[in-house]
This record gives sequence, C-alpha cells and structure tokens, in this order.
Amino acid sequence: MAKYVFGVDIGGTTVKIGLFSTDGELLEKWEITTRTDEGGRYILGDIADSIKEKMQERAIEKDEIAGVGMGVPGPVKDDGTVIKCVNLGWGIFNVADELSKILDMPVKAGNDANMAALGEMWQGGGKGYQNIVMVTLGTGVGGGIILNGKMLAGVNGAGGEIGHMQIKDNETEVCGCGKKGCLEQYASATGIVRMAKIALNNSDRPSKLRSVQYVSAKEIFDAAKGGDDLALELVEEHGKNLGLALAQVACVVDPEVFVIGGGVSRAGDILIETTKKYFEQYAFHACRKTKFALAQLGNDAGMYGGACSVIGD
Repeated sequence: MAKYVFGVDIGGTTVKIGLFSTDGELLEKWEITTRTDEGGRYILGDIADSIKEKMQERAIEKDEIAGVGMGVPGPVKDDGTVIKCVNLGWGIFNVADELSKILDMPVKAGNDANMAALGEMWQGGGKGYQNIVMVTLGTGVGGGIILNGKMLAGVNGAGGEIGHMQIKDNETEVCGCGKKGCLEQYASATGIVRMAKIALNNSDRPSKLRSVQYVSAKEIFDAAKGGDDLALELVEEHGKNLGLALAQVACVVDPEVFVIGGGVSRAGDILIETTKKYFEQYAFHACRKTKFALAQLGNDAGMYGGACSVIGD
C-alpha cells in the first residue's frame, strides 16, 4: 500500500519538490536549481536524483511511492507530451515517460497552471468543489480548468490559456504571445502597471502614484484602498476587464467557483469584489451566482496539484 507521493513544480529558475502523504499532508518541501543549459537536458535527471536522495534519506522504499506528479511551464497533452517549453529549452517529447523510465515509477505531467488549479481544488481555495477555474494574476495571466475533478488540458495542451483571450480590438502594443489586446495586457501585474503609466502620462490629475518611484500593482491597489481617485479608476478598469473575460469563460465551462491567485490576488477583497461586480454584469444569467475565492496555497499549489494528479488517477 503506497504511503507517499511526490509533487514537482518546474519553474524557469527553480524546481519545487514536495513529499506528501497519500492523504494530502505536505511532509517536506525543497528546491533545486533548474538547469536550462544545453536545451534543458539535465532537468529530469536532476529531479530524479533529488527524489532518490530524499527516499534514501527517509528510508522510503519504491513500493511505498504512489508516483510523481509534475507541473511544466508549457502546453502538455493528456499523455504527458510537452509541446515545446520555451523557458526550459524543451522541444516536443513525452516528459512523463522520460522521468518514469529514470525513476522506474509512475509519473503524471501537466501544465503548471492546470496543476496549480488541481492543487487548489484538492487542498486550497477550491476545496469542496469539483468544477473550478483558477486564474493566476502575476507577471502574466494564467489559467487552469478542472471539470468533474479532472484537468482540462485540451487537444494541444492549451486548455485554460485565459490570459490570451482577446478582449480589446484597438490595442497597439503587442502581447508576449504576439497578438494584441489579450487579457494579460490589462489584468496581469505588469498589465495594470502599464495602464497606470498610460493614465499618469496622459493627464496631470493628482494621485499618490505620482510620488512613487516604481509603481507596482501593490502600490496601485493600496492607493485605491486609500481613496486615490486615479487608482480607484485603474482598479475598476482592471475588474471590468477581468470580469468580462471570466463571464465568457463561464459561458463555456460553467464552474462552481473562480479561484484567484498570483501576486495581484494579495490585494484581497477589493480585487474580488470589483471583479465579481463586473462578472455579474456581463455573465449569462444562469452563471451569475458563480462563487469567487482567493487561492490559499501560494507557490506550493503546483506541487499539491502534482501530488493530487497521481493520487486521484
């Protein structure tokens, strides 16, 4: 009877690894460096070595391990095939099969945002629900969709790419994906800062933000909480853009709850309330009562999701 499971979250700088009990308790977590040189050829070997070291350190036998679940920063098909991972230098190959061969144990792989959503459903802000959409508002905008307890990867592993929904036609600046007018350009941390700079440059209206040397999403939300008119307008616009996009998502997948995570989510109630207000304005009537919740697992969500993907299989 398996007692343990490993959850792995591969990032561009570090790989987070967690040892979990099969009932969902995080027993230990640690990080190793992500070696992206030479096309990322060392990454899986380094992960395997780290897992083997931990098993030896804790005197854990292979038959006590249910498997390894791994989140990858790129599109991953249901069978574990990565469809190019630019940040890691990976092309197209089956990452789950490769690690499984090295470790001689079952391995599940999925997109990192989908894994984070699975983790939040299992032990975080989406606990108690089986149908959730997680939205991560960080440097970019990520998304993960869980329906009936299963990740929705899509045919090309691109299910949940909420940040690249086009919500504006008149945008002149190009998104990182090459398109113009993506949600990510307005709702991410970098997006709201970009909107703030435009607003400050296009008017001479007084604002606390003018005295801030480096305007950040946190500064904008804090100024709004303090009653700053310009900041309040920026937060309203942010909520309108995000609420509009999530209303379209709800029309397609009709989740029980939207779980909002990422650095911007630390703004808390003002973010949730503003987004929900516009969501209810734009949503199809049957979806208007969809709940909103803040993510709870922070940077550990991907590890939790990896572990859950193995246990729930």
